[in-house]
Amino acid sequence: MAEPSGSRHRSLYKLMGSPPWKQAFRQGCLERMRNSRDRLLNKYRQAGSNMPRRAQDTLLVQEVMEEEWHALQSMEGCPEALAQLEEPVDLAVLEEIRQELIDQEQSIISEYEKSLQFDEKCLSIILAEWEANSLICPVCTKYNLRITGGVVMCQCGLYIPCHSPELTEQQLRTCLEVTVNEHSTHCPHTPEFSVTGGTEEKSSLLMSCLACDTWAVII
Repeated sequence: MAEPSGSRHRSLYKLMGSPPWKQAFRQGCLERMRNSRDRLLNKYRQAGSNMPRRAQDTLLVQEVMEEEWHALQSMEGCPEALAQLEEPVDLAVLEEIRQELIDQEQSIISEYEKSLQFDEKCLSIILAEWEANSLICPVCTKYNLRITGGVVMCQCGLYIPCHSPELTEQQLRTCLEVTVNEHSTHCPHTPEFSVTGGTEEKSSLLMSCLACDTWAVII
């Protein structure tokens, strides 16, 4: 039968050791939190914006402390360390470690939120440029696309013979906007564009996103 969370928390406070092991426990917890970034962000994304901010403060902190505590308990060939783990500990010390982990957790989440804001800003800029008179190349995002004689071209080297010779810049613009907007409904990250294909088959303009592992053929 699983031990109640409150009981595990009290046991953790009772069993941690003397000064050298307090430092080892602190360093182990901080390193474990750094290495658990993906796990933390998965929990954060699953919780969503409906989760109270106070609850977000401890998304992974208690788990990290308990995991590191069990890791120290399982150390082999070090009876002195195990003996120290049986000594009482000042609760203020563990609370200080816990607060450090909360700060680190919030720093990871804050960095993630800033990256999302940056991606959203980049996406807005791309869409705004596409809505301007000139059609910006989605691959290099620097030069204008041109469609001449059924071929989509750009100064950056992009060269795609159209599968549909009647394709116009407005049709391509609409296709790009629709595809990007559809992607943004389920993923906050900015997709990338590339040209696929080789000499034996016609090249295609591909939109892909590593964050959500999706892709779409534009033309």
